[in-house]
Amino acid sequence: MKHPLEQFRFCPRCGSKRFIENNEKSKKCFDCCFVYYFNSSAAVVAVIENKQDEILVARRAKDPAKGTLDLPGGFIDMHETAEEAIAREVNEETGLFVTSQQYLFSIPNIYVYSDFEVQTVDLFFRCNMKDFNELKAQDDVSELLFIKLKDLEPADFGLLSIRKGVEKLRSERKRGTSDNVQHSISR
Repeated sequence: MKHPLEQFRFCPRCGSKRFIENNEKSKKCFDCCFVYYFNSSAAVVAVIENKQDEILVARRAKDPAKGTLDLPGGFIDMHETAEEAIAREVNEETGLFVTSQQYLFSIPNIYVYSDFEVQTVDLFFRCNMKDFNELKAQDDVSELLFIKLKDLEPADFGLLSIRKGVEKLRSERKRGTSDNVQHSISR
């Protein structure tokens, strides 16, 4: 397995070529002693249900996994909370406004972008909407669909963490053991 910083050949602090593997998660510059640790990037995923107990699913308009199913979401920007990020990402991709959200669970992922593996931790949130009047596929989404949770096929989702998340949601719903996957629309 390649070191996660293999593509980083020069020290980001002083530019030295003597930027070498320090341990499995870091590289060290032997000129200025700077140590850089490779940490996961944070991302958010929205689980949105309508009154018919259907989940809002997006079709990816861009790579990675273009054309496959996804759940709305994306990377957390610098200086942004996860709650702010989920509201922004949902609005950017669907035109909807999140009225409240509740953290569900997290799943690690490897997101390949421009031939670079980005290690992520995807934070899943149940999101509530006032209504769906403004629903429109936009940004990096080509289509939005409502599908019953029981009818979702994890294999149709292109990103591993989303596939695992759908499996977890379905499993918890079947067992009826988690309030985290109950109705998200205020009735």
